[in-house]
Amino acid sequence: MPAEARGIPPRASPADYQAHAKAGEITIGAEFTEHGLPTAQGALTTDEYVAVEVGFFGATGARTTISAQDFSLRINGKKAALPSQPYGLVVANVKDPEWQPPDAPSKSKSKTGINSGGDDGQGESSGPPPPVVIPIEVQRAMAQRVRAAVLPEGERALPVAGLIFFQYRGKAKGIHQVELIYAGGAGKATLALAP
Repeated sequence: MPAEARGIPPRASPADYQAHAKAGEITIGAEFTEHGLPTAQGALTTDEYVAVEVGFFGATGARTTISAQDFSLRINGKKAALPSQPYGLVVANVKDPEWQPPDAPSKSKSKTGINSGGDDGQGESSGPPPPVVIPIEVQRAMAQRVRAAVLPEGERALPVAGLIFFQYRGKAKGIHQVELIYAGGAGKATLALAP
């Protein structure tokens, strides 16, 4: 059973985020995490998506209805903003920088292609190495980590925080301007985030 979206612990206040803005009676704080995905068990990365950590804050006892669909992201001032994407699409592209593939078997052939005498005459192809296959248990664990960090949706007591995702295949260094746009039940807000 997949881990429930708990989100990530909200920061002490909206001012603790890179940017914050009012939307009706609530305040939204946000931080652009680029291709990194902070989770409770450590950071993950993805080449296909960027993430924004979002926190919702309100008066004591406040509640609001939250949906990742209420968010879009404008990168480098482009007219069309990117819609948020469900975490299920993101997990297929997630990597754990801490995970190391098992060591490949050692080859008896030298790198120069000259037989060093340890070869049985069959030789091995000097083509590219075989692709690394991440074990299913590791893939499942990464997917659960992402799912647990996702912004919880539905009616929620505040404060609450989590990650939302946007498809962006470009390099982070090519991002010069980022705007997170919220248009939801609480109102509207645009947050200018630093890349």
